[in-house]
Amino acid sequence: MTLAEIRDILECEVLTDGDDLSVRVHQVVASDGMSEILAFARSGELMITGLTNIQSIRTADIAGVSAVVYCRGKRPDKKVIEFAKQKKIPVMVTKMVMFDICGILYNKGLKGVS
Repeated sequence: MTLAEIRDILECEVLTDGDDLSVRVHQVVASDGMSEILAFARSGELMITGLTNIQSIRTADIAGVSAVVYCRGKRPDKKVIEFAKQKKIPVMVTKMVMFDICGILYNKGLKGVS
């Protein structure tokens, strides 16, 4: 599934303009715990979190995820968005809760880390 398809399915707003949303994603990692993301994420995954501070983008960068989706309508500040742009990590926000996001994406064929 592409990031553009995920954007549409989750009714996301893209916060980082100019990103390539044709990137394909096959797995998802979802957590508000950045240590858990680092422990289980694989390169190229979609990261879902409600944690909007700069650590979320640092974690995404280290883990090599394809994009970050912030859930529950939480929005990172401008500093976080600018850092994501520097790291070329697409950032999206949706009003959906993490549980629903995971269920929707699972039903569309995406899997979690096994």
